[in-house]
Amino acid sequence: MRKFVYLSVVILVLAGCGKPSDTGELTGVSDGRKYFEPDPYGMVFIPQGSFNMGPSDQDVAWAQNSLSKTVSIAAFWMDDSEITNDEYRQFVKWVQDSIMRRMLAAQIEDFAIAEDELGNPIDPPFLNWEMEIDPQDEEQSGIINELYLTEQERFYRRKEIDTRKLNYEYYWVDLKQAAQKGNRYNFATQAYEGTVINSKGESAQIINRSSFVLQDFINVYPDTLCWVADFTYSYNEPMANMYFWHPAYDNYPVVGVSWKQATAFCIWRTQLLNTTLQKNGELFVHDYRLPSEAEWEYAARGGLDLSMYPWGGMYTRNNEGCFLANFKPLRGNYTDDGGITTTRVGTYDPNEYGLYDMAGNVAEWTSSAFDESAYIYTHDLNPDYKYNALPDDAPVLKRKVIRGGSWKDIGYFLQVGTRSYEYQDTAKSYIGFRCVRTYLGNSNQ
Repeated sequence: MRKFVYLSVVILVLAGCGKPSDTGELTGVSDGRKYFEPDPYGMVFIPQGSFNMGPSDQDVAWAQNSLSKTVSIAAFWMDDSEITNDEYRQFVKWVQDSIMRRMLAAQIEDFAIAEDELGNPIDPPFLNWEMEIDPQDEEQSGIINELYLTEQERFYRRKEIDTRKLNYEYYWVDLKQAAQKGNRYNFATQAYEGTVINSKGESAQIINRSSFVLQDFINVYPDTLCWVADFTYSYNEPMANMYFWHPAYDNYPVVGVSWKQATAFCIWRTQLLNTTLQKNGELFVHDYRLPSEAEWEYAARGGLDLSMYPWGGMYTRNNEGCFLANFKPLRGNYTDDGGITTTRVGTYDPNEYGLYDMAGNVAEWTSSAFDESAYIYTHDLNPDYKYNALPDDAPVLKRKVIRGGSWKDIGYFLQVGTRSYEYQDTAKSYIGFRCVRTYLGNSNQ
């Protein structure tokens, strides 16, 4: 009896240590835990601020359409360098493994998780990522064999993955369409009444929230032939053969990646992190994504608002006469800056924010659609012009902003205010990308 009374007292005391639950006061529903956003690996923090967005050089024709204006940017994280071949190969390898596991799960039970911890059936089953794939196993080898090149397509009988089959299906929520007043849920009728444009470019009636979940399907392997296709009468076959997969180029920026492939990479990277956070009982963070044009320029300036280049000066050489970036300094003289094509990321000094290669090496995709007069009508708070181009849209609507200039560009394209574009479904040997993530913050801020 004494033990029971003592235990009851302890329980009552412990129960009284939390927030009052029966006082009738407004106390919130949080458990009081403090949240601190972990620093993402390989990223640097870009603080919130404002800057004058616009051209830095004398370009009369452009200045008439791209007037400078003061804009404000929220804080975000940004990769300190372009995504490398080695990092992008992780994405390709994951897609390859997931395809193999789906093939194996269809015939081998151990590769599928069909029941939860309580024995309830899971339909459709999950892939079992803990199960090891053994290419030497006769049964497994026979199942996944169709993922490899056929005998007729092999070169010197080398058994290689058919990269044409490395396709990735991804999803995103179209908040722009969901936010339209005509597409909101009507509480009076208890139904949706608007229409959305789906991934195929078709107008469809809104059924429920799933109507705003769009999907796409894309091959993830870089276009290695871009090294040959981009340059007429130029011998670049060695780069086409080796650049992406050979370890010698691990820390070189990935190229041959289209805007849609870069977008898919960001979505995959988000899900990779969220899966781990969920497994560890932690909260999600903001999604990885391509930077907007304004975010990219703000980060490239490194806090030096009126600078022409990321390093803050008006010239492409330092006091010792050395070039400060990888570009095309003179007519045909690609090597004067130390590189003939791309160089390893981080070869040159970073800007004031700690970002490498914001000028030269490879130009970079942004999330923004290209329009000559976008600066005029975009908002001054986190300005961005986006357009989700449909399959049948005219090519002019599929232009995406690229920034920073590349190893094959002259100095003008290295300026922080210079804009250019490429089409979203093209892949070039001089265009790469890096990711950003909106800063979530801490609970005590």
